[in-house]
Amino acid sequence: MPRENQTWQSVRDEVRKRIQTGLWPMGALLPKEEDLAIEMGCARVTVNRALRDLAEQGILDRKRKSGTRVAEFPSRNVKFSIPVLRKEIEALGRAYSHTLLLRDVCPPPPPIRAALQLDDTAALHIQSLHMSGGHPFVFEDRWINPTTVPHVMDADFSSISANEWLVSHAPLTRGEMSFSAVSLDHVAAEALGVQVGTSALINERRTWDGDRAVTCVSLSYAPGHSVRTSF
Repeated sequence: MPRENQTWQSVRDEVRKRIQTGLWPMGALLPKEEDLAIEMGCARVTVNRALRDLAEQGILDRKRKSGTRVAEFPSRNVKFSIPVLRKEIEALGRAYSHTLLLRDVCPPPPPIRAALQLDDTAALHIQSLHMSGGHPFVFEDRWINPTTVPHVMDADFSSISANEWLVSHAPLTRGEMSFSAVSLDHVAAEALGVQVGTSALINERRTWDGDRAVTCVSLSYAPGHSVRTSF
């Protein structure tokens, strides 16, 4: 490979190529960074950045003082972004609208209080209905930690949904998501215009900014909804 004007991306691609072709098999110890830098005609910091990227992908295993090895059981870190419901609906070619059903500041129930890492502090409770083409699409039941996102108290969720506002205004560093099929309670069922006990897909999410909980939300989709993702 050329040895001039190397970028960390080109170094990364060359290292990946050597792994994929078996030149460096699983568990193999890679040459030292300074040796790779000389071989590839670049700065050591360029090699370091390339190897760090591959380690973040789960392809390399880097340990201080032990060097860098090809991971014996490579993992793949799949990254998800928080979807904006308005964009999701508009991408289907349908008109979007949303209605704010509830906005309240109150003590959350114990499971929510624990999820938001709150003691006796009240949280912001938001319930909204998202419409697709004039039909109910998602019932959003959300709790937001005002100690993590204090400016949320001034947000006008009648003009912008809490979902979209948080994506734009609240930093997050990690999250967790789960899907389940459950029977709708009377609140979600009434909002979606179906009978109580109707089975629906529920998406529950929690997000954090560092070690501080931002929000936990339950999204109840109208019957017939399916989820498709790519990675």
